[in-house]
Amino acid sequence: MRRKFALWFAHFIFFLVARVKVEGLDNEIPQGGFIIVSNHLGRLDVPLVYIFLKRDDITIMAAEKYRKYAIVRWFAKQLDAVWVDRFNADFGVLRVCLERLRRGGVVAIAPEGTRSKTEALQEARPGSSYLAAKAGVPVVPIGVTGTEDRLVLAGLRRLKKARVHAQIGKPFTLPPIKGKEREEAMKKYTDEVMCQIAALLPPEKRGFYADHPRLKELLDEKNKV
Repeated sequence: MRRKFALWFAHFIFFLVARVKVEGLDNEIPQGGFIIVSNHLGRLDVPLVYIFLKRDDITIMAAEKYRKYAIVRWFAKQLDAVWVDRFNADFGVLRVCLERLRRGGVVAIAPEGTRSKTEALQEARPGSSYLAAKAGVPVVPIGVTGTEDRLVLAGLRRLKKARVHAQIGKPFTLPPIKGKEREEAMKKYTDEVMCQIAALLPPEKRGFYADHPRLKELLDEKNKV
């Protein structure tokens, strides 16, 4: 009951401050376990996943710095979120997420680790790509715009809702990691994850990955369709 209330309240707050448009729901989102990866612009990014994905087995990441706030702790507990140290490797979190994926759950991750101060993609960390390769589950990329905190706050001051757009891409998978090629593979996989996200964003949001050769390939493929 408390989880249902927390989900209802998350929906209520989101629709109170934002108008959301979701595209790409026809891209055959997997039914079993999979990982959602997206860019990270603002605080609205977290509840957004609950808006378009009607499942009750979603695992989200909660930054340790918010643990001191009672209301955040309560929501994190009801939503079965995982507290994560964004600046250090946390193998305990990876084990928890891996187990939930193997049970058929969904894990939502922002590979950048923190909100982008430039509002464009930052260089990502390898956690999401490692998890995807280790679990062998599909990865669903999402490009988000309109959740920037400054835009949301500006809208609230004018009593206007923020216009949030979420573009869902096609699921893809990453091959298992081989021991001798681990470091090289992790770099390649992380770039793949981020370029898949970048391909769903407008040019000004592609940031660190704007000139990546893999992004060019994805955009060329997209334009041929």
